[in-house]
Amino acid sequence: MNEESQTVAATPDAGDDRLIRETGMEARVASIIIPVMNSIGFKLVRVHLSGQNGYTLQIMAERGDGSMSVDDCEQLSKAISPVLDVEDPIGRAYHLEISSPGIDRQLVRKSDFTRWGGYSMKLETNVLINGKKRFKGKLVEGDDDGFNFVADNIAYGEQPRMHVAYDNIADARLILTDELIREALKRDKALREAQGESENDEISGETAN
Repeated sequence: MNEESQTVAATPDAGDDRLIRETGMEARVASIIIPVMNSIGFKLVRVHLSGQNGYTLQIMAERGDGSMSVDDCEQLSKAISPVLDVEDPIGRAYHLEISSPGIDRQLVRKSDFTRWGGYSMKLETNVLINGKKRFKGKLVEGDDDGFNFVADNIAYGEQPRMHVAYDNIADARLILTDELIREALKRDKALREAQGESENDEISGETAN
């Protein structure tokens, strides 16, 4: 990683309250688009640059209430595409994909650990906990400093319940289960009704650069 990438990763933009952030080129992209996204009511979840099928730049985003419609994806694409064209952080042709975080979403903010308490998750830490860094289990609840987690498949004599500090998270995401799908659909329906919407479109949007 070069010095510029390290600086970008270490000094996130104002308005980026995520616990997990990108490094390198993905961090550069995040630093460019976050001010634009925040100005029109969106929050960044993740930036991912893939070399498959040519270069694909995936931007996962959502509104403050966790919603992300097809129209939202189109609006966000139109807002950030000109800025990315001018700044040209990638330096080559790529395909831009705007999408929601998905049902088995990555948990990146403190509010995510409160919003999705009670559901199964995968966790990777940046420090050893009971000799391991990777866990599966159930997210119990989040607080100001971290979250409570009940791990599956623990060794004899270990306590399954643990408190994990936010600073020790390398990656955290929900596990796709029938229970989670039902809850996600329920929440999506409630949001649509509150917004006066009834469409059942797939929540994703794509454009080419």
